[in-house]
Amino acid sequence: MDIGFKIKELRVAKGLTQEELADRAELSKGFISQLERDLTSPSISTLEDILLCLGISVADFFTEDVDEQIVFGYDDYFEKVDPELKNKIEWVVPSAQKNMMEPVRLTLEAGGSTYQDLPHEGEEFGYVLKGRVTIHLGKNKHDAGAGESFYYISEKRHYITSDKGAEIIWVSAPPSF
Repeated sequence: MDIGFKIKELRVAKGLTQEELADRAELSKGFISQLERDLTSPSISTLEDILLCLGISVADFFTEDVDEQIVFGYDDYFEKVDPELKNKIEWVVPSAQKNMMEPVRLTLEAGGSTYQDLPHEGEEFGYVLKGRVTIHLGKNKHDAGAGESFYYISEKRHYITSDKGAEIIWVSAPPSF
């Protein structure tokens, strides 16, 4: 691990100059400069002082970032088919429940629908890929066709139907599928 480079990254991210970090950690600007260029190494207690000034623990400083999966393909998807409602939900980002939003691909057969969702905290967005859908939001109905999108706050009972079938990308924040 390149300690000096990582300290410099953290310092710059915090908007501190070498002199400001040195003052806060009660060190010299020259020491910080040498440390960032890996010309010197800090003692454990000095490193703890520097990291305290940068707002990070020693444990977090030495924890290596794990590369998270960014691109997902069909083999990553999880799907659920509901013959009663005539729909198929595909979770296109695995384990999205841990994220702030949850995208799914929803396929509705002719006469298909989603379940009726009670009011809840959050927002929902959809983009119609194929076909036509009706968004039922409280007592109101809104139609959307291929190439159109919809967005609403989930404060009313809501669900989606399709007379002739449709495919949409639907994103819920926070996750609720």
